[in-house]
Amino acid sequence: MASNLNCSIEGNKKECRGALIVLEGLDRSGKSSQCSRLVSYLEGQGIHAELWRFPDRTTNVGQMLSAYLTNASQLDDHTIHLLFSANRWEKRSLMENKLKTGTTLIVDRYSYSGVAFSAAKGLDIQWCKAPEIGLLAPDLVAYLDISPEKAAERGGYGNERYEKLEFQKKVAESYRALHDVSWKVVDACQPIEDVEKELQEVVVDCVTECHKGKPISTLWYQ
Repeated sequence: MASNLNCSIEGNKKECRGALIVLEGLDRSGKSSQCSRLVSYLEGQGIHAELWRFPDRTTNVGQMLSAYLTNASQLDDHTIHLLFSANRWEKRSLMENKLKTGTTLIVDRYSYSGVAFSAAKGLDIQWCKAPEIGLLAPDLVAYLDISPEKAAERGGYGNERYEKLEFQKKVAESYRALHDVSWKVVDACQPIEDVEKELQEVVVDCVTECHKGKPISTLWYQ
């Protein structure tokens, strides 16, 4: 498989671009574990891949978000939404450069999380979408589907601000309003290995499509 997917090309040919793969889902749906597994799998196939997470807590904006998420600070809901969006914007140029130079990005949460969580707090969904317009559009959105009740049974639940069952139910409703036929919905209640295999198949197909010249596009709603 590596020989078919690896885009390291000799001579003067332009290097194939990487794919932007986003995993979305409720808290404790298994996104972080599956993102790590995907990066390892792709690297094993000779595909250069990196794991990214949003919020990126290493940036200046990200440090403010980290304090908020761990309940160390309080911010207005509109303000925190714009900070989450700014956190993605401050990484946009680097993301695009990585993709254009052949790196596939496996991203744990992206714009859809930002909109779903803010809309769950009662903010207007169109207002929530507006700051995301112009960010890079994913080549694939994989949604790890799990009921809020099942997610709440998993270890570590409740450690952060948004990990509350009633709130996660509202987030699930927001996600349903956002997703379209282009999303790949994966049953996150399957054994981890089955989820992993299903994701590998759709991700490899997406990477192959991007290597063939699929153009980079932008979000989102006009």
